[in-house]
Amino acid sequence: MSTRQPSSSTPPIRGDFEQVGDGAWTGWWKWSGKDPFEDGTGPFFVKKDERGIVTGFRPETKNLNGHGIVHGGSLMTFADFSLFMVAASNGDEVSGVTVTMNCEFVSGAQAGDLLTARGECVRAGGSLVFARGTILRVGADGKEEAVLSFSGTIKRAKRTSH
Repeated sequence: MSTRQPSSSTPPIRGDFEQVGDGAWTGWWKWSGKDPFEDGTGPFFVKKDERGIVTGFRPETKNLNGHGIVHGGSLMTFADFSLFMVAASNGDEVSGVTVTMNCEFVSGAQAGDLLTARGECVRAGGSLVFARGTILRVGADGKEEAVLSFSGTIKRAKRTSH
């Protein structure tokens, strides 16, 4: 499975995103906001392909635990990012905070593995959004293997008038 896709000038979801113009993530989008924790764990990427919204992450040595595998906290941070991307996949910008997050670790991942996540927005109400998905390790042959399943609830931020 290649990470390269035809370039589009429109982000895959509404929000502040900048398109990656070179390197392995060319054609993907990166959130242009500031999140010191997420920025230190990632970078994380998002795009839309023929199957819908997909997020991407390639863990580095900084993401490993004492056993030499990707730390559960890094996987959960990527799952939280993915939760928001999946929640916004219906075209609705989702701004808010995670109020619940459930994760099941299915298998491990190594530094350098290509990890992707896909999922679905289960329900988007006025104040709460429910979504779920799976982080997959993509092998050199394109075969996908589940690493972590997740589900969560987002509390929408109250909109303020200026």
